[in-house]
Parts: sequence; C-alpha cells; structure tokens
Amino acid sequence: MRRQPRVAVIIVNYRTPELAMRCLASLAQERAVLPSLTATLVDGGSEDGSAEMLGNALAHTDYRAWASLLPLSINGGYGWANNQAMLLLARQEDPPEFFYVLNPDTEVCAGAVSHLLDELLAHPRCGAAGSQLLASDGNVTPSAFRFPSPGRELIGAARSPALGQILGIPSIVVSPCDDREVDWVTGASVLFRAQALVDTGLFDDGFFLYFEEVELMHRLQTRGWTVRHRPSSRVVHLEGASTGVGAAVRDRPFPDYWYKSRRRYFELTNGAAALVAANVSALTGLSIAGFKRILGRPPTSRSLRAVDLLRFGFWPEAARPSVPRLGDLPGRPPAWMQQA
Repeated sequence: MRRQPRVAVIIVNYRTPELAMRCLASLAQERAVLPSLTATLVDGGSEDGSAEMLGNALAHTDYRAWASLLPLSINGGYGWANNQAMLLLARQEDPPEFFYVLNPDTEVCAGAVSHLLDELLAHPRCGAAGSQLLASDGNVTPSAFRFPSPGRELIGAARSPALGQILGIPSIVVSPCDDREVDWVTGASVLFRAQALVDTGLFDDGFFLYFEEVELMHRLQTRGWTVRHRPSSRVVHLEGASTGVGAAVRDRPFPDYWYKSRRRYFELTNGAAALVAANVSALTGLSIAGFKRILGRPPTSRSLRAVDLLRFGFWPEAARPSVPRLGDLPGRPPAWMQQA
C-alpha cells in the first residue's frame, strides 16, 4: 500500500483569529482524503489576544488532534512567519514532503488540497502549484500571473489593456483555463514541494509583505523547477481582509512597504537597471492614466501613486538576498527589520 504523502498546512494569522479558525474548519473535510494532513496556525505577533484565542479554540475542539499553534513574539512579516513554521516542521523526525501556505482569509472548497497535491505528484519538477481563487460571490479572481516587467508596469499603471495589445505586451494576469505552467501563482493558496525548497531556500525575509511569493517562484524557476496553476483547486478568498489591500479597498493607496517590496523584487531578480526601467515605465503609465481622467475616462483603480513610488520605491537600495535554508534554526529576526 502506498504511503500517504505528508502535507503540512501553514496559516499565518495577524489580528484575524476568527477568519483563521474558519479557514481551519474548511480544511477538516480535506482530511477524509488526506488523513496525514496537519495544520500549523502561526500568530505573527498580533499582540491583541489572537494567540490566546487561537490556543483556546484549538484546545477545546477536535482540531487539536491535527492542528497546533505557533505564537511568534514579533510581527516579522508574512514570509518570515511562514518560514518559522517550515523551519520547525522540517526538524521533525518525519518532516513534511509538502508545505501548503494558506491565507487566513480563505476557505478551501472540497478537494482543493488533493488537487494541488495531484498536480505536484504528476509533475516531478513542479516546485509549487496554486489554486483558483474565488470571490465571496463565487466569481473567479486573478490567480495565475506572468512575471512583472517594465512593459507590464507601463500597461498596469496606465490601466490600458488596449495599449498592451498594440505594443504586443501580454497582461500580467493569466486567464483561467486548464492546468498549465505559469510564471507565478497567488500566495494565498499554494502548495510547495519541500525538496524544491531544499534546493532554493525559503521566502526571502527582506520582504515584509507583498512580492515575497513572486520572488520565491522566480528563484524556483532559475533552479529548474516549474510553477503550475490548477484551476480545479478552488479556494474562496475574502481579498484584502487580512492586509487591507484588495478589490474591496481598491481606491486605498498602497502602503509604503508595498513599494519597498516591489523595489526589492526587481533588484533581486533583474538588477538595478530593471528597477529603474520599471519605475520609468510606471510613471509613464500613470501619466497616461492622468490624461485619461482629463478626457473623462477614469481608470479602474488609483492605488498606485507617483508620489509614493518616488518616495518609497524608485531608487535602488543595493538589495542583498536573505534566504534561510531548510535545516537552519528558526528565530533569526528578518532582514527587513534589521535594515529598518
């Protein structure tokens, strides 16, 4: 009889304990198919009673048989918090073969985890597989993407798909279709192969929030691993509930750390020249969007702002990778905190 693959789910909570418990509850049905599935609820230094609430909820439910709590003392960022769980789990006597990173503001549909696992098992060089996200009304939302580029920064800032068609620049969003290889998938629901992470390292902890999964998937592909999208794995995502940035709050400006993470991504993956090119393209796109407003055709979103791009993310900072390896001891503070 074939041994059941070991899948460890990691849910990082920051001041949304009710959502985290709803997310955990949705996973219970997956254990009927994957009885070896376990879950770690990570509290990322919420300091609002979240850790205590999660601990009490786990202690008084059947979840305690397969779910545990990892309270962290600092809010070290999303990637760093996930790393702490993976570093601890990897030190177990029988460590997981797969790590399933899942946002707390999600609820998995039946079969979501097993479909991702099937995708990885069917493609031995696949290092990560992502789900199709659904809005709360059931509509599909962007879940698979092409890597950012100066051209896509231009089109995205201008909010002009027609300009992209004229210039022959494909959209950053990959339309839902059959299972396929893509550049990167949403970090809200993604299953990683542990062996791939052994090869490439974990999340770069120089990111506080945003772009950390894009950089990791770029790194996976530079090492010969692939990333795939599995639309049959479906996950409801209350976008922005955890971070305050999403479709529900699309007119809210991006926070300063979004620009800093974007800057770090371009520098680490393509160098300082690519960052400057992307920034010039973004400013050009914003100028086009401003002209459209003058003509009475406002773009769909104004979250990206030129003044914040110039303040927080325009010039290179000579970024250096800060990537822990499976086998390292947990607990080292994140690089972004040491540089702040």
